[in-house]
Amino acid sequence: MEEHFFQCPYCWEQISMLLDPSVTTKYIEDCEICCNPIEVSATFQGGELVSFSAESIEQ
Repeated sequence: MEEHFFQCPYCWEQISMLLDPSVTTKYIEDCEICCNPIEVSATFQGGELVSFSAESIEQ
């Protein structure tokens, strides 16, 4: 697991999530500050994080 810090697309607060390099699909996780759902996508190569996106989900 790798901790990654980024800005929430809803409340703009700096938050962190633990990313699992074995997860290869997009998934939903709630912001730890505002509790809104965030679509997370992370790509790892050789155990290193090479791309990350955190998008709001239109409700």
